[in-house]
Amino acid sequence: MPFFSPQQKAFNLTRQIPLATQLALADTHWTRLRGLLGLRDNDFRHGFGLWIVPCHGIHTLGMSVSIDVIYLDRSMKVIDIQENVRPWRFTPIRRVAASVLELPCQTVAQTKTGIGDTIEITLSKDSHQLP
Repeated sequence: MPFFSPQQKAFNLTRQIPLATQLALADTHWTRLRGLLGLRDNDFRHGFGLWIVPCHGIHTLGMSVSIDVIYLDRSMKVIDIQENVRPWRFTPIRRVAASVLELPCQTVAQTKTGIGDTIEITLSKDSHQLP
């Protein structure tokens, strides 16, 4: 299971609203492959998020929860959004995406996050950084 750290956060700078107040980082082959597999609704609730780096698209094979997916380019601008991605689905591949932020369902709607918004990711000192 990913480690959701309260020292790691995702914040929508454009809207001035938090997206994830406890963020996990998936930046190795294994952590990107595993993603949110095995989590239940109670494990991935409001305020949680998973940042996948690098990433051009995701799947929800084997998952039991629906999620919102935000694609980010290298400058951390939102380039695409997929809301309410149900289990056993594939999202589109976006070659220009540098990373993907996975959030609980309804996070995008509740925060009014949109294409063109700038997202700030805060990581703990011992986390790997985006190259």
